[in-house]
Amino acid sequence: MEWEWLKSGIGPLKDLLVFLNKESKTNDVLKKQVIRELRNNLNIFHNGFLNEVSSDVMIEMLTNDAIKEAIKNNFSFRKLKAGKIRSYHVFDDRNRKYIGWEAEKLIDKIDEKIEELKNIKKMNGGSVIKAKNNISLMLSNLYYRMKLLADFIKKNRDLRD
Repeated sequence: MEWEWLKSGIGPLKDLLVFLNKESKTNDVLKKQVIRELRNNLNIFHNGFLNEVSSDVMIEMLTNDAIKEAIKNNFSFRKLKAGKIRSYHVFDDRNRKYIGWEAEKLIDKIDEKIEELKNIKKMNGGSVIKAKNNISLMLSNLYYRMKLLADFIKKNRDLRD
């Protein structure tokens, strides 16, 4: 898999993973599950980059079960972070289009992209190698959405440490 798109975004990822690990220590079970899933999915990208893992393996490992469970239980995604994404939450220019979005809308897009990637893989006999979709771009977009969500949750919480 071509990983060029991830080279510039991998540096700050370690800090986000540490933050998400701390943030997942909460009594709210659904919040904990969603944050852990976000952390684990970002970790999949990090380790996939380091080990040059194929798109098929990446897609297989990505999960959205906690998001589905949270939706089923009418979880308020504002509990992750209330308010809207502002320009000071955005560290990657490609995410500027999400300014004004709330956590719920961003989570919905993350969930949608994971489902879409898994469906494309199934439609192509269990592999995206011959898929006509631009899988590298789709994975890139997913990664940067997840990173934005983590940055959004983290911003201003650094002040409490």
